[in-house]
This record gives sequence, structure tokens and C-alpha cells, in this order.
Amino acid sequence: MDCSLSYADILKKTLQEATQAQPRLQAIQLYPVCDTDSGHFLILATGWDKQHWLDTILFHARLVDHQIIIEEDNFEEGLTSILIGAGIPAEHIITGLNYQSAPSLVVSQAV
Repeated sequence: MDCSLSYADILKKTLQEATQAQPRLQAIQLYPVCDTDSGHFLILATGWDKQHWLDTILFHARLVDHQIIIEEDNFEEGLTSILIGAGIPAEHIITGLNYQSAPSLVVSQAV
């Protein structure tokens, strides 16, 4: 089975659901950005937060060699447990801080 395809599908679905489930207390919009060709999955937050414009990445994950590297996860409860519950083994999820200590991963880039 091609894990990268199913992992990409799980990431995409998780991000889409996470952006729909967020409360809209302020004029901030959440957008899922899923690029399966490059293996990058993000949630962007843009809008006015009181008197300041907000344009930030709430979540960023990369799909590299059948592993999910979570670079940023600013959700209160995090999205890792949702990804595990959706069928991705915990040992296939690496936080960005632990990525350097996983020498078996080779970064593959789309050309």
C-alpha cells in the first residue's frame, strides 16, 4: 500500500475539518492549504485581530518518505492525536524539533 497517498488524504481531510470546526469569535478566517505534489500541508489564519492584521501559519506538516513531520502546530489541543486516530501510526509522526534526530529520513523534493 502506498502510505504517502493515504497519509496525504488523511492530512487533507484533517486540515479541512479543523478549519471548519474553529469558533469565529473574531474576523479571522482559517484556510487549509494542501499541496500533495510538494508534500506541504498548512492552515493559514488571516484577518483582523482587534486593531492588528493577522497573517500566520497555525499548522504546517510535511510528508517526507512516508513520515509526517509536524513543523508547527498552534492548535490548543494539537492535531497529532487526530492524525493518529485517523490511522497514521504514532511512530510515523515526527515533530519538527525531533526531525534532526531522525537520520533515517531523506528529504525528497518534488521537481
